[in-house]
Amino acid sequence: MKISVIGQGYVGLTISIGAANAGYEVIGFDINNELIQNLRKGDTFVPGISKEMLLELQSSERLSFSNNQRDFSDSEVIIIAVPTPLTDNRDPDLEILSSAALMIAKNLSVNSVIINESTSYPGTLRNLIKPIFDSNSELKFEFASAPERVDPGNGKWDLKNTPRIVSGLTRNATQKAAKFYESFCDNVVIVSSPEVAEAAKLFENTFRQVNIALVNEFAQIANSLKFSSQEAIAAAATKPFGFMAFYPSIGVGGHCIPVDPSYLSYAAEKMGNKTQFINIANQINLSMVSYVADRIKREMGNSLNGLRIQIAGISYKSNISDLRESPALNLISELEKYGASVQWFDPLVDLELQGRSKNLVTDIDLGLIVTPHDVFDFSIWKKSNLKVFDLSANSKSYGWPKFL
Repeated sequence: MKISVIGQGYVGLTISIGAANAGYEVIGFDINNELIQNLRKGDTFVPGISKEMLLELQSSERLSFSNNQRDFSDSEVIIIAVPTPLTDNRDPDLEILSSAALMIAKNLSVNSVIINESTSYPGTLRNLIKPIFDSNSELKFEFASAPERVDPGNGKWDLKNTPRIVSGLTRNATQKAAKFYESFCDNVVIVSSPEVAEAAKLFENTFRQVNIALVNEFAQIANSLKFSSQEAIAAAATKPFGFMAFYPSIGVGGHCIPVDPSYLSYAAEKMGNKTQFINIANQINLSMVSYVADRIKREMGNSLNGLRIQIAGISYKSNISDLRESPALNLISELEKYGASVQWFDPLVDLELQGRSKNLVTDIDLGLIVTPHDVFDFSIWKKSNLKVFDLSANSKSYGWPKFL
């Protein structure tokens, strides 16, 4: 069976490899020619996917990468795995998804199963994707939703052992999609409608957004009342039921947690439902960068003007290179507004951004640990007796944020 995966980012590449390892003939398609050329050479950006794996699958002819639309025209299953970002106003931006659906509809030459993995609000498959195909092709397609659950860098939960939620617009579509995922996923959960599948993905990450906002507000309360938020959270976590520990940070990053709640809130408000809880959570997490910058300013004598600051780690989470929605980038801008001279060091990030350093340095006034990767060696800072502020969510010190 020939499978094509449209979009070769973190999600699409992971699915391409999973399907190829299950024995399918897979086309990994992306309109980014540079990305396709890099993947053909085995260059990978996804943790857990090695160069050797990519080259071996390509040499076995189970996997090929292409930016030629004719190459996916005879695929029996098409998986859409393209970005669904937010606009500048933080509303859903489905332009990429709509363009991908239109491109697929105009190029397919066989009746196929169309599966959407791209995250979006409930009703996207039924009311956006299917009508595009109906209007631009005379072929008969089946449609299903199977929202992605990829967690880059997670060594415990991967494509195989993370349960997959699936539902089609028809029973036949559901069965075909479920059979496909069952070939490389341990647990496929069938739900009653695509809207349930779409909503489940949004709610998973809204749950995390809300709880992160709560703990970020708790950290501010702890600072005002002069107790350690970290220690209080650790104490609360000793309760064996009814509590899940979250830890404060400078905000949330990645494609999911900062974005998905806005998709849920957008869909709800279109139907006249106010989402005050979600909106407040978004506001709290977005405001954390300003709060932290102000805390740093107060700790440094109420002025950052002319101070030399180095940030350690700018990706949105530890041990990955992903910069999507990374609050570290906003922190750089906020500190510069206060007059600080900011440089950053992140050995995992390949980005020509102003202020990049090749190493951790000591000729600075302040070091900020934002996203600590395992490869970091902070001994150079410790030995030089630098002031260091640990802003990371996995800070081991009691009291957040705190000078080390």
